[in-house]
Amino acid sequence: MRVTRRSPVLTWGWAAVAMLLLAGLPTAARAEEPAAPPAQAAQDEKGTFEIYGFGQADVIADFKQNNPDWYDVNRPSRLPNVANQFGNDGRFYMSVRQSRLGVKGEIPTAEGPVKGQFEFDMFGVGKDAGQTTIRLRHAWGQWKQIGAGQTNSTFMDVDVFPNVLDYWGPNGMLFFRNVQVFWEPFNDGSSNARVAIEAPGASGDAGVLADRVELQNVRPRFPSPDFTGHYRLGGRKWGYVQLGGALRKIAYDDLLPNDNFDLNGSVWGWGISVSSNVKLGADDTLRLQLVEGAGIENYFNDAPVDVGIKSNPGNPVTPIVGEALHDLGLVIYLDHNWNSHLSSAIGYSRVDISNSDGQAPNAYKAGQYFSGNLLMTPARNVMMGGEFQYAHRENNTDGFAVSDYRLQFSFKYSFGYKFGG
Repeated sequence: MRVTRRSPVLTWGWAAVAMLLLAGLPTAARAEEPAAPPAQAAQDEKGTFEIYGFGQADVIADFKQNNPDWYDVNRPSRLPNVANQFGNDGRFYMSVRQSRLGVKGEIPTAEGPVKGQFEFDMFGVGKDAGQTTIRLRHAWGQWKQIGAGQTNSTFMDVDVFPNVLDYWGPNGMLFFRNVQVFWEPFNDGSSNARVAIEAPGASGDAGVLADRVELQNVRPRFPSPDFTGHYRLGGRKWGYVQLGGALRKIAYDDLLPNDNFDLNGSVWGWGISVSSNVKLGADDTLRLQLVEGAGIENYFNDAPVDVGIKSNPGNPVTPIVGEALHDLGLVIYLDHNWNSHLSSAIGYSRVDISNSDGQAPNAYKAGQYFSGNLLMTPARNVMMGGEFQYAHRENNTDGFAVSDYRLQFSFKYSFGYKFGG
């Protein structure tokens, strides 16, 4: 399961908003005054402050079944791993959890502009899974080349995400908002490079030995941050291409030092991603991503655990070790504009996992995802439409596979206002 890092203290966020408002927007110099020196000119420029968001209602007919904690998204990893795990087929849902509110601003200074963003939606995850409750999405700032806070992982490419109604979207893409400190040596608006250290985290699967006391007393430890980076080459008529990478260390500690086993150890996780938006014409964009790695499931949009147990024959003291699970992700989506008011997105995605020999027969092995929609914007800031969604799950070795079919209809009403600038 995905490890989600959250910061529920919204008081800090609203305090930041208040500070931006109290800071005010400096008044520009009058035309008849002599030109100000560069430092003064920077101070006299107006800053900007924007509040934005939308309210959205999702109406979903699920013809099969999935984990009820994830009722309003179609995630292959949340489909049943045995027949009728969540009851009989057929559910009807309504949700407003996609609704969002955010603020962002930029203030010029003599030493360069300072910008920041704070945003949340109502989609509860982790211990709040299935709840309509505040979930932090972005809380970050940047000055010159240095930025910090929670935002999209430097490893991912958010522009791969297609124009779909499903909140979670294609399972095979990298999609993870993480706490990080990043350095961006250049960004010309179309090409950029960025490297970062990100908050570590991972999950493990004790598999067929999950009920053993020895494994119940093994705990994860993260001795270093995750190292991530990407380079994007853009500015081309046909689109752009981006190369990303990640490296991480995942340790695990045995908290029963006086027994007959030593289960301490560590594994390395790594990943490489190639992604692109290809312009096929004025009305068509092809969104592509291919990801390969091991122990980076936490960065995928929908993938299970990062580490599984593996037998270690011939070693009675350390009979099992951890294995970073190999993973492969794929996204192929086409966004098409029929005219100024109608658009569609259609595509396919998948995730494949190389299971360790200690995982259970019903452990997640592969997931597939497909969707197609027709969206309408009858008026400015209004969107409504329908979408067909398909998800498929395959287990490790027991031969069980299951599919889910859904229809989703959504109604979205956006708003925003910008001050200054």
